[in-house]
Amino acid sequence: MSETFRALMIVDHEGKPKAEFRELTLAELPDHDVLVEIAFSTLNYKDGLAVSGKGRIARRLPMVAGVDIAGTVVESRSPEWKAGDKVVVNGWGLSETEWGGYSRFQRVKPEWLVRLPDEFSFEQAMAIGTAGYTAALCVNALEAWGMIKPGGREVLVTGAAGGVGSTSVSLLASKGYSVTASTGRPETHDYLAGLGASAFIDRAELAEKGGALQKERWAGAVDSVGSTTLVNVLAQTVYGGAVAACGLAGGADLPGTVMPHILRGVALLGVDSVMAPRAKREAAWATLVAHLDKKQLEAMTTVAPLSDLPRLATEILAGRVRGRVVIDVSA
Repeated sequence: MSETFRALMIVDHEGKPKAEFRELTLAELPDHDVLVEIAFSTLNYKDGLAVSGKGRIARRLPMVAGVDIAGTVVESRSPEWKAGDKVVVNGWGLSETEWGGYSRFQRVKPEWLVRLPDEFSFEQAMAIGTAGYTAALCVNALEAWGMIKPGGREVLVTGAAGGVGSTSVSLLASKGYSVTASTGRPETHDYLAGLGASAFIDRAELAEKGGALQKERWAGAVDSVGSTTLVNVLAQTVYGGAVAACGLAGGADLPGTVMPHILRGVALLGVDSVMAPRAKREAAWATLVAHLDKKQLEAMTTVAPLSDLPRLATEILAGRVRGRVVIDVSA
C-alpha cells in the first residue's frame, strides 16, 4: 500500500473553491469504519460544478471531490464488510459534506456501501455511476406509478445524450417502451438510436414557454433538465401519467401551474439518488443487471485519467460530454 497517493481536492483560494491535486496519506482520511481502495470513479454534472468552481458543491473545505466510488474493501471495523469485498458508493454527501472518490483510497461509513453485482466490473459500475443508478431509480419510479406500458404511448427522456439520459433511453428501450429522446445535438441522434430511441424532439421545443395544458403526448418521462423544460413536459403528459424528475441542468425553478396535476392527475415524482435507502439502491442495481445492455454501456463510455478532470469538468458543463466518463484514479 502506497505511503502517499494523489487526490483531487477542492480547497479555499481567496474565498472561492478551487480544484488542485494533492498528495495524501491514509492518516489524513476521515475516521470512518471501512477503508476502500478505489479502482474507478466517474464524472457527473455535479462533479463538473465542484471541480470547475462554478458551483459551491463542497460545503466544507478542503474536500476530496467525486460523488462515486467503485473499489475493494481493504480494512473494516464493521462486521458487515470484510477485506476483499467489492463495493460501490453513490451519493451520501460525497464531495459535499464527505470526502469523495477522486482518490486512490477513501474511508467511508458501512451503511453507504452496496455490494457490487457480480455481473459488473469496477469500470462498468462507474460507467453506470450515479447517473446510471439515478436513471434506474427513475425507470423504477415510473413503472411503480403504472402508466407506461411496453409498446404503448411514448416515454420521453430529456437531456437524452447525457449520463442519466443515455442510461434511461437504454433501459426503457430494453424493456420494450417507445422512447423519444430530447436533445439539442442532432449529431447524437445515431448514438441515441443505437441505444433504442425511436423518435427525437429538439430540446429548444421544450425550452420555450408554453401553455399550462398542451396536447397530451407522453405516457411518462424522465427529466434531468428542470425549469421550463419540465413545465412543458408536465403540460404534455397524458391524463394519469407521471414525470420522474432528477436534475436541474436547465435550472432549479419550476415556472408552471398546478393545472396538469389537478386537471389531468399528472404526477411529478421526485427522484433523489443521494440519500436513497439501500432497498431502493439494490432494486436500481437489479434493474441495471437485468436490463442494461453491456455493449450499449460500452458505446456510451469513455475512460479518462484523474489528471484530465479539470478539463472534463468544463466540458460537461458546456454540454460537450456525451454519455459517461469513467475516471481512472490511478492514472
